[in-house]
Amino acid sequence: MARRFRRPALLLVSAMAAAAAAFAQQAPLDLTAPAVAAQKSAKSSKGAPAPIPADEAVARANAWLDAARVMSADFVQIGPNGRRSEGQLSVARPGHMRFEYTDPPRFEIVADGRSVAIVDKKLNTQDEYFIGQTPLKFLLSDHIDLARDTQLLNVSQEGKTITIELEDRAALGGTAHLSLVFDASTFALKQWTVIDAQGFQTIVTLFNVDLTTNPDPALFHIDEDLPANQLGNHRR
Repeated sequence: MARRFRRPALLLVSAMAAAAAAFAQQAPLDLTAPAVAAQKSAKSSKGAPAPIPADEAVARANAWLDAARVMSADFVQIGPNGRRSEGQLSVARPGHMRFEYTDPPRFEIVADGRSVAIVDKKLNTQDEYFIGQTPLKFLLSDHIDLARDTQLLNVSQEGKTITIELEDRAALGGTAHLSLVFDASTFALKQWTVIDAQGFQTIVTLFNVDLTTNPDPALFHIDEDLPANQLGNHRR
């Protein structure tokens, strides 16, 4: 059966946001109120690393991301409506990933190296997209180069973290704004935020991260025989 490729869906944007965190080490998000977070930031700034030039920060971020070839983890996702989702994530670069949601357990998102499929297990249907249309295609590529594959907007350092903001103009639905927060000492990716063309924001964190074990290749199989979700958008 021929593959079906559809227009943007909010679920895909949210799920792809989690993909960037696929390369994150174990680091919980700070979802506290701004005032409390500011107090914590002030305390944590003591003993912070010396300022790092922007070009060096991007180079070190690239090096860390590029070295993360495989990954398995549990994830927690905070969607645009504040809803919390949980599940298991597997990544094998280039191009392979799987989000299996356990809370709620209805959806799976699978990338097989060419396509990304959103599987609705309740309806037994799926929608498919080209990887090249997703906002995180550059993080699933064989070699990662943030400056080459996206437009860098800003590099900032605050306390013990460095934030790299970038823009992807070729994402589904239009331009996506991405923020990557790294540990200023190790350059492990700690936090990921994506704001899509409609202004919806998604934040993801991972825990129980394994960056050494190769995931089972069967996890990245897309069943081409599943029917298209007729409740979704029109075919391209």
